Amino acid sequence: MAQPPLNWRAPDGRAEALAALNAAGAEKGPHWAASTRAVFGEGPLDAPLALIGEQPGDKEDEEGRPFVGPAGRLLDRALEEAGIARRDCYLTNAVKHFKFVQRGKRRIHQKPGAGDVAYYRWWLEAELDLVAPRRVVTLGATALLALSGKPLAISRLRGPARLQGREAFVTVHPSSILRAPDADRAGAYAGFLADLRAARDLSVADLPPAGAH
Repeated sequence: MAQPPLNWRAPDGRAEALAALNAAGAEKGPHWAASTRAVFGEGPLDAPLALIGEQPGDKEDEEGRPFVGPAGRLLDRALEEAGIARRDCYLTNAVKHFKFVQRGKRRIHQKPGAGDVAYYRWWLEAELDLVAPRRVVTLGATALLALSGKPLAISRLRGPARLQGREAFVTVHPSSILRAPDADRAGAYAGFLADLRAARDLSVADLPPAGAH
């Protein structure tokens, strides 16, 4: 039997509420020296899978879209190989502004701290409440901290989890694969791909049967 599609139609009104939430968050501003813009999440409401990353990078800050830099390209490849259409997922970040250190003309990524994550957590929680995904995939330690509210080890929790009342799936951030030594990169990517496939299977299993009302 064919599997149900991953995308669901959004009820009226919630898209407007999400836009208002993003406007309020952007007006509040960054938690540090100004980046170019707040980078909002993108994707359909009621997407069974929401993927949370750490923060926008340099490319995301320039374009105003999540996951369009090197890590985003790797994520796109993995999603395609896992049988997941990016357009059917909701993609966002725990931290909404690019945190960086200026070195000449280059902006070097600076990892957000616990205070940065806490500053944006209200926004992420409200965003997920409006999007209402069936399962949230945390990409990396910062996303896991944002969803759980406390520092947890990916190595201990990797896989399906329930975090703060939400069905989740814990995995690594694609940037960690790019940083892996050449000898380890293929294995790290294979593990990440297996995680995405497992998260997809769980999200489809959560959906009602085709034709159900």
